[in-house]
Amino acid sequence: MVNSMTAFARSELSTDQGNLAWEIRSVNHRYLEVTLRLPEAFRELEGPLRERLRKQLARGKVECTLRFNASDDANQSLTLNQPLVEQLAKAAEQIADQLANPAAVNPLELLAWPGVLSGQERDQAALVKTARELFEPALSELKAHRAREGAELKLLIEERLASISDRTALLREMMPTLLSAHRQKLIDRFNEAKLELDSTRVEQEIVMLAQKIDVAEELDRLDTHVVETRRVLDSKDAIGRRLDFLMQEFNREANTLGSKAIDTRSTQAAVDLKVFIEQMREQIQNIE
Repeated sequence: MVNSMTAFARSELSTDQGNLAWEIRSVNHRYLEVTLRLPEAFRELEGPLRERLRKQLARGKVECTLRFNASDDANQSLTLNQPLVEQLAKAAEQIADQLANPAAVNPLELLAWPGVLSGQERDQAALVKTARELFEPALSELKAHRAREGAELKLLIEERLASISDRTALLREMMPTLLSAHRQKLIDRFNEAKLELDSTRVEQEIVMLAQKIDVAEELDRLDTHVVETRRVLDSKDAIGRRLDFLMQEFNREANTLGSKAIDTRSTQAAVDLKVFIEQMREQIQNIE
């Protein structure tokens, strides 16, 4: 299955404690590179989500951003444990009496003491769980987007493959005519120079010319690459790197065809092939 590496997804949910929103962006990259942007209170999600992405995606630069806007009610739901605060303050005073230069007690440190703010840990745990669950629809949407765009890329590539097959078939059909025309051109040159025609010499020149411009092997390999590319496009694995390698092989054969071209028609066919290959290569850069 062909998947693009370019996609965007978003999932959002309003809770009693505030609004949660995931945004996932994906662009092409040689490997899988994941960036997670999380509020500090949700940092524990980083490891599990990285592992989840590694299991679901093979390639791409993926940026996941979680945004949380706390509601006013959520901010007011924290309850101060006054007796515990008094005990902590009294203990701090007793310690300060035994020190020469005691530092002032930081109120924020008291607030961070376990049990001072009741309900904080329970509410945060629920939020983290909700954020983890909300990540799944965003990831599913991202994969669906990548699949839809991948299907479009597959159609474009198959069109170019069909055009390449047409050009190779045209070149095969053209080669006997080209060779015959060059044979006659060689004879005409001998006649123009008023040289005595040596049939053996002429045939030797024709054989050498035929060997020089013979592109049967290159055309066979192009046909093989077309078949292999179609097979890879139907694979269920990540195929981007394999397709990129095939484009290099396509280019090699097209360059050889261009170097062996002997008239405008064969030259144009070689140029057309290189254009189709480059168009495929540009699209394949976005395939997972």
